[in-house]
Amino acid sequence: MGSLLLVLIYICFISLGLPDSLLGSAWPVLHNEISVPVSYAGIISATITAGTILSSLFSDKLLHKFGAGLVTAVSITVTALCLFGFSICTQFWMLILWAIPFGLGAGGVDAILNNYVALHYKAQHMSWLHCMWGVGASISPYIMSFSLVKLESWSGGYLIVSIIQAVLCAIIFISIPLWKKGSKDNNDEKQVESKSLSFKEIFAIKGAIPCFLMFFCYCAMEVSASLWASSYLVQIWDFSPEVASGYASMFYIGVTLGRLINGFLAMRLSDKFLIRMGISIIAVGIALMLLPFHSTFALIGFVVIGVGCAPIYPCIIHMTPEVFGRDKSQAMIGVQMAFAYVGILAMPSLFGVIAEHISISLLPIYLFIFLAIMLAMHEIVLKKARSSNFN
Repeated sequence: MGSLLLVLIYICFISLGLPDSLLGSAWPVLHNEISVPVSYAGIISATITAGTILSSLFSDKLLHKFGAGLVTAVSITVTALCLFGFSICTQFWMLILWAIPFGLGAGGVDAILNNYVALHYKAQHMSWLHCMWGVGASISPYIMSFSLVKLESWSGGYLIVSIIQAVLCAIIFISIPLWKKGSKDNNDEKQVESKSLSFKEIFAIKGAIPCFLMFFCYCAMEVSASLWASSYLVQIWDFSPEVASGYASMFYIGVTLGRLINGFLAMRLSDKFLIRMGISIIAVGIALMLLPFHSTFALIGFVVIGVGCAPIYPCIIHMTPEVFGRDKSQAMIGVQMAFAYVGILAMPSLFGVIAEHISISLLPIYLFIFLAIMLAMHEIVLKKARSSNFN
């Protein structure tokens, strides 16, 4: 039963990635059709992110009240309905209206699934599951491309993904008994009583704040690197926008392949070691970006940074139950997700201001600042938190 449930969770992670690339793929056509500026995509994205932050913060309370299976099923049902809602939108305000529940649904399922896997499955599965998210995010542009070319409509892409999500949520509703049984099958000897924690109790946990800052810095760094890679290559190394865009996509290829490889490494190496290894690899990538000799070093640097990013996010999540206690893991992971999305929402935009008013050449320095803080926070967590398996 545990293996069957694990397959279902893998499918869930692919489905988590599917909607994430739809807006960007559809927007060149969509914004013209509804007569709004290109920049308005940022408003929709920010609305979704705000909903995700809110639902992540309350995922602990939802888990204790309804259980992982039911919350996952309802969350994916909400996202499926919202994707259908996007497909029938004809005005910008309609997109905003659907973006609110979409963010709420996405944040809930993300935090719940990450905690469930951290509690009940081995470290390699966490990396491979996040690799599957990358697969989903890579597939959706092709779905949108098919819709634009064959169906001559952006709405068809949203409708197709909505149908996929609807089928998945039906399967999850049927499988709800497996979630409880799966937890017993995987961890009979580790069953613990837990209760929902208040935010005051969560932030009072020893090592919690440094851990949250790790997530904030990691996501700020990853998304800043991916968002500004093309512009950096164009302005610093005189690439054409078309060529720079293609090369910049190699960053997420590095992340996805890195997580595939990291799954195998996690069979032998600890989460602590893999996080330090990832930070070291990112430092090498940033150093390559700073070399003034040839544009090839900058290109390789972005790929190396992507590979270095691969183990950090899944390993921090996976070590959370061991470091902070299994009874506190959902509360911790929910707030971790919230800090991650705050980093995604705020820090790439802040660098845009820096690039406009100072210079985009500061991107490697900007990334290094977050990397240094993340390393410091990681070491503080290991010293302060209850971590019998890591020290």
